[in-house]
Amino acid sequence: MYSMLNIVAAFVFLLLQLLQGGTALDNGLALKPPMGWMSWQRFRCITDCKTYPDECISEQLFRRHADLIVSEGYADVGYEYVIIDDCWLEKNRDNKTNKLVPDRKRFPNGLNVLADHIHERGLKFGLYQDFGTNTCAGYPGVINHMALDAATFANWDVDYVKLDGCYANISDMAAGYPEFGRLLNSTGRPMVYSCSWPAYQSEVGQMPEYESLKKHCNLWRNWDDIDDSLESLMQIIDYFGKNQDSIQPHAGPGHWNDPDMLLLGNYGLSYDQSKLQMAIWAVLAAPLIMSNDLAKVRPEIKDILQNRAVIAVNQDPLGIQGRRLLMKNNIEVWRRPITPTADAEYSYAVAFVSRRVDGAPYAISFTLKDLSLNNEYGYGVQDLFEPNSNLGVFRSESHFNTRVIPNGVNFYKFTALGN
Repeated sequence: MYSMLNIVAAFVFLLLQLLQGGTALDNGLALKPPMGWMSWQRFRCITDCKTYPDECISEQLFRRHADLIVSEGYADVGYEYVIIDDCWLEKNRDNKTNKLVPDRKRFPNGLNVLADHIHERGLKFGLYQDFGTNTCAGYPGVINHMALDAATFANWDVDYVKLDGCYANISDMAAGYPEFGRLLNSTGRPMVYSCSWPAYQSEVGQMPEYESLKKHCNLWRNWDDIDDSLESLMQIIDYFGKNQDSIQPHAGPGHWNDPDMLLLGNYGLSYDQSKLQMAIWAVLAAPLIMSNDLAKVRPEIKDILQNRAVIAVNQDPLGIQGRRLLMKNNIEVWRRPITPTADAEYSYAVAFVSRRVDGAPYAISFTLKDLSLNNEYGYGVQDLFEPNSNLGVFRSESHFNTRVIPNGVNFYKFTALGN
């Protein structure tokens, strides 16, 4: 039975499609950005289970993380997908049936048993494949076997499919990715469809076909893979900022831009840089797909990943992707409209991101008019990383002052007030 929130989200999805005059994938899934955990960023293609028994791509790894998502409270705040990335396959298809075969040593019980383990915990099961002849790590791809593989995924009780684009002709993707999406839908099993098609087009300077993406995919990777560093994170943020006019309008319930996985809990980001990624991913209405070792996430990073106020911004049912509004003295302002109260205009999530490297927190002041916050009755302001905070009421001519540390973020909710 659908909750009232799901009914509202579905209504908003249909309304936005009518208002935008566009079409979108009609599988009824991903009405909010998907949340979950994926293996690639942290565990890559580690297949030596003898040397690295707790890190290799195996049934054990995904069972353990399904258990941790529940026991560590991630499921309680919305994380639900457990997604196997590359390197789960045998190097060859079955020589009699041509079906894909999970690695017999690392997945000895097959994928149905693993799917059952995930589903029994109230979670959903995701799986990686590739449109080309091979996956990026050299395992069999779906090309020439798309109908068979779509049916196989349904038989394995898969809930989410990520389709990469290595070893494929870019010129074939505009027809091939939609065809695989149609084949997934034709199985009758609901499967979220994550496409990597535009990332490969962008790599060679082609403009992604966003209207087709919205029609055939639930989410799509726009650009380069994220790596475990602040440099990689900021390059992706810059890409979304510089190209927002062509990217931002196409996000919405059922179809999302995907800047790639959350790095939080790994090696490359500090505590404050972790807050920065979480804030910008919330503004971008990005999928929140962790890729880390959940058993080793420090408590303060876990608090960021489970921050209900920030997650609520990310999961706002209107699904409007935010934009980079302005830059002043190397402080960027990112702003996202979110659901208004009954008698008011939009509320907003506003992130102040420092690109500065000087040692002290940098003090900066804006009027609300500078931030395009024009509600005549003003806004109540809350620090989203201090959810019980109340910073007072600010009106159009009011000055809002904040200090941002180097490579850090301050993230606020401006709640529009009514008469």
